[in-house]
Amino acid sequence: MNALSVVYAALFYVATAVFVVGVALKIRSYLRTPAPLKIPTTPAPTTTTGVALRLTREVVLFESLFKSSKWTWIFGWMFHAALLLVLLRHVRYFQQPVWTPIVWAQAFGTYAGFAMVAGLAGLWARRFLVDRVRYISTPSDHLHLALLISIGLTGLGMRFVAHTDIVALKAFMLGLMRFDVQPLPADPLLLLHLGLVALLLIVFPISKLLHAPGLFFSPTRNQADTSREARHIAAWAAAIEKK
Repeated sequence: MNALSVVYAALFYVATAVFVVGVALKIRSYLRTPAPLKIPTTPAPTTTTGVALRLTREVVLFESLFKSSKWTWIFGWMFHAALLLVLLRHVRYFQQPVWTPIVWAQAFGTYAGFAMVAGLAGLWARRFLVDRVRYISTPSDHLHLALLISIGLTGLGMRFVAHTDIVALKAFMLGLMRFDVQPLPADPLLLLHLGLVALLLIVFPISKLLHAPGLFFSPTRNQADTSREARHIAAWAAAIEKK
């Protein structure tokens, strides 16, 4: 075990703790935030099953984004679909033996990295080229996109330009899961890639990237349009009525 391995192990333990605790606290905040009004975006479903189907379409197909902007939908869906394949490909570094579905995902995940970077590039270009989007874009929006693109490019660089010792890398990752730090390859591109991933984990709970879990708590999406059938009373209002 060397100092570099210890530093990166500590970095990932801290980053993972910040990510898990931060996201959990945000979700708890979402759960506790009252929704005093019935405000589903119409046309909205009138049943719980319909709400579930609507959320499924939002998560899988980005339905509302498709209706709003076709170009944004293309780049957004491309990025998220590719990201899923890339994440599935990386699961192999945390498994021994590797599950068969993850083995099947390897070839797709490799080239999905290009689609991921292309989707992010399109989303970033939109923030420069579309006037109304450029007006509301903040420095953090650009920094988040730059961070994600950098992670994608460094990952592709390790795959197609400067190869690293993936056997040693997998041993390091498995060691982290067992609290048994193993030597980490000292390749500069790998260290940069891992450092960027750790930074992403740290900033995720305090960034707009939280739209991932936040979608499920949006009243405009998770409410049924039953304002005429049933009176909607927020939890805090119901407590007052009981007094």
